Amino acid sequence: MTKTKPNSVVYPGFFDPITLGHLNIIERASQIYEQVIVAIAADSPKKSLITIEDRMRLVQDACSKFDNVAVEMFNGLLMRYVKSKPSHVILRGIRTVSDFEYEFQMSLANKKLESSIETVFMMTDAKYSFLSSTLIKEIARLNGNISEMVPEQVEKKMKEIFGYELTC
Repeated sequence: MTKTKPNSVVYPGFFDPITLGHLNIIERASQIYEQVIVAIAADSPKKSLITIEDRMRLVQDACSKFDNVAVEMFNGLLMRYVKSKPSHVILRGIRTVSDFEYEFQMSLANKKLESSIETVFMMTDAKYSFLSSTLIKEIARLNGNISEMVPEQVEKKMKEIFGYELTC
């Protein structure tokens, strides 16, 4: 039996919030795959700062320039969600060696759970290698400038959450 090559990929994450590093991965993946599904996890071991509804809206807004990117929410085990999709390929972004170690461990666990699903790693552009959602939240909490780290709508949302005005 001949398997067809994947024409889509699932890029899962919490996106709390989405950063320009995430968008770098999404944009590059959209040039490789016919469809990129950005899958926003509703379940998290951490408490989310941004509601799932707002994360969906912010990611949809940030991805609106890509014709072949869909944004969906999922609950529960990632492998069940990916198995329900036409392509059984997960895309994971890598910034640092520590990211690779974590993602490698996760991909092995995922492979054990569902052997038909593959994980593909993509390095983010070096200029975004320091970005993380945790870092963005901390800078925003302290009223720091995140304008070159996140989409404009995310910057506005963070300022709304932390209760300060946009600065020029």
